[in-house]
Amino acid sequence: MRRHVTTPDENYSPLTRLQPDDQAERRSRFTATDRALASTNSPPSHTRSRSCSRVRVCPRSAGPTVNKYVGDFIKTEVDNYLHKNPLVAEVMLQKIQDSEKERKAIAGVTKLARERAKKANLHNRKLRDCRYHLSDGKGKDQETESCIFITEGDSASGSITKSRDVNTQAVFSLRGKPLNSYGLTKKVVYENEEFNLLQAALNIEDGIETLRYNKVIVATDADVDGMHIRLLIITFFLQFFPDLIKKGHVYILQTPLFRVRNKKKTSYCYTEEERVKAIEELGPNPEITRFKGLGEISPDEFKHFIGKDMRLEQVSLRKTDLVKELLEFYMGKNTMERQNFIINNLVIEEDLAS
Repeated sequence: MRRHVTTPDENYSPLTRLQPDDQAERRSRFTATDRALASTNSPPSHTRSRSCSRVRVCPRSAGPTVNKYVGDFIKTEVDNYLHKNPLVAEVMLQKIQDSEKERKAIAGVTKLARERAKKANLHNRKLRDCRYHLSDGKGKDQETESCIFITEGDSASGSITKSRDVNTQAVFSLRGKPLNSYGLTKKVVYENEEFNLLQAALNIEDGIETLRYNKVIVATDADVDGMHIRLLIITFFLQFFPDLIKKGHVYILQTPLFRVRNKKKTSYCYTEEERVKAIEELGPNPEITRFKGLGEISPDEFKHFIGKDMRLEQVSLRKTDLVKELLEFYMGKNTMERQNFIINNLVIEEDLAS
């Protein structure tokens, strides 16, 4: 920035009565004072009458700023990169369009979302909460041990609720099969009551940084309907909260299929092989029970299945997994390819318990 010192009357200049050497020294001091005065909105009172009348600040010379230079550079490089990599450009464009579509959809239910979120925070009737949570941030061991069981129906949740550890284990009860969320926008999370309450229970509306439980455990029956509910819940997480699975927070609870016992010993079997082995150990003619649902397991028995020896199967994704294609094939429209896949991989199970 250039500055000019105007001296209408030479007699008033502090430089006129000095010798050349003194003038040079004072000129540098005067210039420093000039800069200080020019940079303040209200100069000192003893300099206002003369200095203010003599100091004139010239406008900044036109030229590129650092911000503009960096912006132009990044714009050019990104533009060149996207032209050289059209596949990346298509993916980015699709994500931008999906985000715009999602924002417009959510904008239509903002009021409803606020009302339901408020109700969920006040009282989430689907949730039986625990005392310690991952998001407490107090550094206690119970926080990392915290988990939530997502159960199917009131009968299953009743057994788990009665046998759980109230310090670290919470229970969320679904009402039958949840909605297939594949291909839907996040608007459905706010419109569907169960999804909205589940989101509120996990506290992941704004991201999983505030996740309340270290383990999200899907606890459904070990039958066809239970498997279907597992898929629907996993689809919901993959569709709207994929980081839950990518960061290893989602698990499947393994519960026994059979109970084999005699008058002295009881064995719980998770596979057909374990059942055969138990029959050999407890024979002859032990009592064999096939559990058709979690609700058939008493709370006294259930506490062994969700204790220290709890069997969990982590839901994971490989880097090579194409999530969109997987969801489209298994949870999308009923295509001939999927029908043929089911026929070729159909397994018929016989009830050997009886």
